[in-house]
Amino acid sequence: MKAEYINPFLESARMVIEQMVQIRPSTGQLTIRDIKFAENHVWIQIGLTGQMTGDIVFGLSEQVALRIISAMMGGFVITEIDEMGKSAISELGNMISGNASTMLYNQGVHVDITPPRVVQPSISSSNGAMRALAVPLIMDGIGEMEIQVLIA
Repeated sequence: MKAEYINPFLESARMVIEQMVQIRPSTGQLTIRDIKFAENHVWIQIGLTGQMTGDIVFGLSEQVALRIISAMMGGFVITEIDEMGKSAISELGNMISGNASTMLYNQGVHVDITPPRVVQPSISSSNGAMRALAVPLIMDGIGEMEIQVLIA
């Protein structure tokens, strides 16, 4: 696993979040760690195919997800993550991954993305001990979103 695989996703996430949420996130410390899908979090998984295969996983606490969804809905206060909220947060992951795949293409790496899916922690715990590159994005006043890159 190479650390530069995550850079297009970080750059794209900063741009998309700034456009959608009006906040410029900063980047936390890159780590390599076992993947654990924590409870009380929203996990969006997007598959990668082509010259890079694997998954990108975006993890947010439910409170952070609610704040982001509210910002995406024009500031309308959202108090629960319903189907519309899941769709909105999935689309955020889709936009980040789509922009990142364009950046990779411009660097000569051909990669396609699969549609996003919201992953339930109880379902994903059966994946075994997989390791990922992980970087938190820190959004002032909102919280953190973790980006995990699992490249085969």
